[in-house]
Amino acid sequence: MTSCVSKKKLAEAQAEYSTFKANSENNLNKVRSELRDCDKSKAGLESDLKSKTIELDAKSKQWVAQTKALEDQIDYLKKTNTNLLDRMSDLSIVSKSGAESIRKSLETLNDQSKYIKDLNSSVQRKDSLNLVLMMTLKRSLADINDEDVTVEVKKGVVYISISDKMLFQSGSAMINPRAEVVLEKVSRVVNDHKELDILVEGHTDNVPISTICLMDNWDLSAKRATSVVRLLQAKFGISPERMTAGGRSEFVPKVPNSNEIGRRTNRRTEIIVLPKLDQFFQMLANGQK
Repeated sequence: MTSCVSKKKLAEAQAEYSTFKANSENNLNKVRSELRDCDKSKAGLESDLKSKTIELDAKSKQWVAQTKALEDQIDYLKKTNTNLLDRMSDLSIVSKSGAESIRKSLETLNDQSKYIKDLNSSVQRKDSLNLVLMMTLKRSLADINDEDVTVEVKKGVVYISISDKMLFQSGSAMINPRAEVVLEKVSRVVNDHKELDILVEGHTDNVPISTICLMDNWDLSAKRATSVVRLLQAKFGISPERMTAGGRSEFVPKVPNSNEIGRRTNRRTEIIVLPKLDQFFQMLANGQK
């Protein structure tokens, strides 16, 4: 009896060990697979950062070259005007008021030169911010299907384009619950940059729509934009003063609406991250004084 009981316990212990060993190997393989995925994702992000850094350096060099050309031109004009003033003064051709006018023109050139330098510096800072913002958003949205969400710098600002397949049901302005995950991730990044404003644009394809609640594609695109803005404010805490909602209907397509693939691409909502317009206009006003 004692021998039988011991063998039974031994068999149970061996079975538990085999189960534990199999589970451990499965967990180890899973961790290794996740580590390989992380390494691939890290390599991709490092490659993106490197290419964007090269692009930013090229733009910076271009601005430096343009600034140098403008400064050289201003120096040439200043020397030319100074020489003319000296010659006219020696020949007693210009009056005192005329000479004073030329001096003021030279002062204006100096002010414009400073304004150009400040403007170039502001543009370079904005380009750097856009690059950092784009890379941060891409990292935050790395687990989202690239076909549904794209992030890019276009026209000097950051565009986040979300397909209507992810955001809405067909012909509806009601946001899908699964889309809230994407909007929450975008909100976290945007809330870290309160110096920037947000423009939300709704876009449709060219297929007409007319229902009890929606008159046409203008109506649908505008309602979708306001639905997104309303959610960003109410659930994710983005200040309403920073946001603008607009409908673009079918009239700003990314690709032709000639087939279903093109129409699917054009049905989208874009979140555009912008510099505050009042600060931009203030910068221009200061440069013109």
